[in-house]
Amino acid sequence: MKRHPRSPTSTRNETHPVTESTAAAPSRRIVAKARPSDRIFKFLSTGSATLIIVILAGVALFLIIKSAPAITASWTTGDLAEGTTAHHSSFWSYTAPLIWGTLWVSLLGLLMGAPVAIGIALFISHYAPRSVAGVLAYLVDLLAAVPSIIFGLWGIFTIRKFLLPFQAWLNHHVGWFPLFGGDLSTTGSTAFAGGVVLAVMILPIITSITREIFLQTPRLHEEAALALGATKWETVRLAVFPYARSGMLSAILLGLGRALGETMAIALIMSPTIGFFLNWFTDNRNSQTIAANIALNFPESNQLQREALIGTGLALFVISLVVNFAARFIIGRTGKSGGGKKVKRLPPTNPSTMLALDDAESPLAALHPHASSAHPEGLKPSQPEGPRS
Repeated sequence: MKRHPRSPTSTRNETHPVTESTAAAPSRRIVAKARPSDRIFKFLSTGSATLIIVILAGVALFLIIKSAPAITASWTTGDLAEGTTAHHSSFWSYTAPLIWGTLWVSLLGLLMGAPVAIGIALFISHYAPRSVAGVLAYLVDLLAAVPSIIFGLWGIFTIRKFLLPFQAWLNHHVGWFPLFGGDLSTTGSTAFAGGVVLAVMILPIITSITREIFLQTPRLHEEAALALGATKWETVRLAVFPYARSGMLSAILLGLGRALGETMAIALIMSPTIGFFLNWFTDNRNSQTIAANIALNFPESNQLQREALIGTGLALFVISLVVNFAARFIIGRTGKSGGGKKVKRLPPTNPSTMLALDDAESPLAALHPHASSAHPEGLKPSQPEGPRS
């Protein structure tokens, strides 16, 4: 056979030129040349992010500087011993009941509003037809645009009168319980009415966030539950709720942050009283909130009393920051796989050992008593027969 001579220029190195050149060449990062528009956009975005931090720090610094004279002043003599700050020995004896009232009324609204908001979100995401779900979601988002003064007027002329028979019945039959006892209000200006209005006001934010989290549940989780024979409610309880647990908690905390700062609705509905009270149905033992107290007393206060009101605003600022940071922390954990928990890796296994264990635990092992689990070769698959002659 005649052989063709190899070309003198062809070498072994030319057989795979791409592979060897790729292995020899150092890895380089391709970066486009920066343009003036890129620099301008980076400057604007960085400046915007910095501006948020500057504004937040400026607000905190303003509150600290303005409230410092009232915090360090003597409350038994001078301007703080009369007017709206009378009968208080120190700044904290004046602020502590307001902090309690703010948290108490906000938690009351959260207790009534959060379950309803989660139920609405669940109905929109899993039960309602698509056309109805779209309209209902739009109405819920539209509710967030209603000003708080409108909710306050609605609470004065509608909610107070509507709740009077219900409050009277509970006060008469369950008045021995501290929450429902006390002198029944005849006007309806109670903490319970304020909590109902707050519950309606925080519905949109909790519903919107929870609805989006429900819709992010992996479809395979729900289909697997349905394939195992679970009902619709069991699918929601076993597949949707565990996945959305952290998200629901963060939505509730964001709703609490909204309730803490509501001013006009509470100022219009509740009768102002500073103190540590638990009653829901009285109008002379209502724990006033910080925001409503500032709105009602700021115009009639002197200079030092205004600084004391600013100090209570500093306390509300800190509470709101803590609540929102907690909510953001939980949201950040929700985005991680496995809810932020580290997945424990299994140690490496020997496939032959695992096969032996499977053979030992199999029901077919009883049919082969001579097959040893330590030697997986005892149960070998049958070899295909050769061609018959």
